[in-house]
Amino acid sequence: MAKHIGVIGGGVIGLSSSLLLRQAGYAVTIIAKDFPAPFETIDPITQINFTSPWGGAHNRWVPPHPSNPVSVREHPLSLTTFRHMKALFSTHPSTAGITFLKGIEYLESPGPEYVALTEARASSSEIGPLPGFRLLSPSEFPDSKITWGCEYDTWCVNPMVYCAFLLRRFVYQGGKLLKKELRSPAEVFSLLSEEKVDAVVNASGNGFGDDENMFITRGQTVLVAEECDATVTRQNADGSWTFSVPRGFEGGTIIGGTKEVNNWDVKPSEGTRERLLKTFGETYPKILGEKKELTVLRDIVGRRPTRKGGPRIEGKVLEGAGFVMHAYGLGGRGYELSWGVAEKVVEGIKGHLGEGAKL
Repeated sequence: MAKHIGVIGGGVIGLSSSLLLRQAGYAVTIIAKDFPAPFETIDPITQINFTSPWGGAHNRWVPPHPSNPVSVREHPLSLTTFRHMKALFSTHPSTAGITFLKGIEYLESPGPEYVALTEARASSSEIGPLPGFRLLSPSEFPDSKITWGCEYDTWCVNPMVYCAFLLRRFVYQGGKLLKKELRSPAEVFSLLSEEKVDAVVNASGNGFGDDENMFITRGQTVLVAEECDATVTRQNADGSWTFSVPRGFEGGTIIGGTKEVNNWDVKPSEGTRERLLKTFGETYPKILGEKKELTVLRDIVGRRPTRKGGPRIEGKVLEGAGFVMHAYGLGGRGYELSWGVAEKVVEGIKGHLGEGAKL
């Protein structure tokens, strides 16, 4: 009989991990308060803590560098995720919700990780190679404030098209679902009493309030009707950002650039919206075409579950319950690290159950 794994969380990390666990031969049940649904039907207030619908959902290469230890740990996860996304796109180009396109970076004050990122290094096995990487010349910068720029091949997803696709695949492959809010991972071991639970995956996003390193980062974005032809990221010298993430599949484009630590406000700011649209329009006027302004569809406020020191990806035995594989706290990088994290989850489960530590 297949060993049974309970997965907490119906977001992108829980779904990705559950799929790989099923493919590894485990019986899997996802337990979650929220599951993927059409983006237009998800309540922006009551479901604000269901992070996946509000994500920008794209891949931005963050080059690994000793000055940023988290980037060194996370970069291999993004490379793994790129590989999985490419494979999914090749087999399900019209149904998975994935789009491959160019990513463009404009930096006013580049850190050491970018200054060190030459085309030779980007093409080396040390950090990639990063597909399609090219340094931009100053003549390609939008204004004189930019001092460094590059482009590369990348992907983005329409979050709920993609998450619904993962959910359907999981159920089609024999996975089970249970809609329930939990207070502790320990509940899962007794909740599914009709069949023994051999291990639990904690992909709850925020954890359960017992991790002092967790905090939320509020992000406000704007969904516009216009389709952008690239993911564009601009770092301003004052530390602020502006970016675009095309959603594809007639989902418009996300315009953003806010990171507000421990701000729990659920209401969007009209002033912030105006600033985001103005700054992006000046950075990438191509999105406007012949128009004078972008067509706003809605404001979006989301909470990114962020963790000091980077995400928690480790297994622990919970006294009186059983083995819990933690996979949460990815901040704004849930989608771009998702398959890398999922592979680590399977490795951890297999290692605990004595079935080998590799996929």
